[in-house]
Amino acid sequence: MIFEDEPVPGYPLPILPGHTSPGRLERVLRTAAFAVTTELAPPDSADPADVLKRARIFDGYVDAINATDGSGANCHMSSLAVCALLTRVGYAPVMQISCRDKNRIAIQGDILGGAAMGVCNMLCLTGDGVQAGDHPQAKPVFDLDAMSLLNIARTLRDEHHFQSGRKITYAPRVLLGAAENPNALPVEHRALRLAKKVEAGAQFIQTQYCYDMPLLRTFMRAVEDLGVLDKVSILIGVGPLRSAKAAEWMRTNVPGIHIPDAVIARMAGATNQATEGRNLCVDLVQEIKTIKGVSGVHVMAYRQEESVAEVIDRSGVLAGRPPWHPDRDQQTPADRKAS
Repeated sequence: MIFEDEPVPGYPLPILPGHTSPGRLERVLRTAAFAVTTELAPPDSADPADVLKRARIFDGYVDAINATDGSGANCHMSSLAVCALLTRVGYAPVMQISCRDKNRIAIQGDILGGAAMGVCNMLCLTGDGVQAGDHPQAKPVFDLDAMSLLNIARTLRDEHHFQSGRKITYAPRVLLGAAENPNALPVEHRALRLAKKVEAGAQFIQTQYCYDMPLLRTFMRAVEDLGVLDKVSILIGVGPLRSAKAAEWMRTNVPGIHIPDAVIARMAGATNQATEGRNLCVDLVQEIKTIKGVSGVHVMAYRQEESVAEVIDRSGVLAGRPPWHPDRDQQTPADRKAS
């Protein structure tokens, strides 16, 4: 039972005019502030403390935390469960939804369930093939792809009915996102894909890692030429490289990753390659901030999560703006009621 003087673990803010969600991320994206998001790698555990411990690393440095959904087709705690734990204590999660493992019935149920628990942001993904993960014998579903998933999610939110046409009594109030890869050639094709995702309902885009700044600038100009910049918030993917060897492995083995030779040479020439990887990431974030049409960065630091705070702090992109986190809300229920 929830009493009036208790904080409700969902929809913590009123929806502002023109917004589709009550979430903090949408508020940041609709201002001139430079947004910062990151990813939480779900644990191979059923202990909620494992999730909350990982989230606390980002306190005060990010505006939202992505909960990945079987990234790389590997099995972990579900995105929906991670988001439920994060919203319970006040974090702003981005629930990733992959089409690989569930059909449209299950996915629509998850959208409603996530929204009911206070998830204000959802990222619609096609998903990696099962052959890439730790259960290659699994049967893939792919009933939907990212485009059709965006359409279905937008229908639930804006038209208040399932794809079947059956009405829902209370619509999910969410910000919808999608992913894009600026590295794949031809760049014009990737920009067109982004525009189609925006047409399907994407309000924000998080990209694959971007280490090639000239290529990224070309991509953003192509997006501008399509007249999309004022219709979507684009967060560019970045991340610290651990070593030249790791960078070489990534560009050889991870689909969609492009790391220029000059970047690998810079890493290889460093005395401390891990430190240089963080230095490089700081430089990238600072340059990305100068590119027209960019709304922020999405920092992916797998197994280097503790480096996110350093990268963001040293880059200066928050410009003194402290993102909210649970420890900043020290009011008691009585204080909130009195105010």
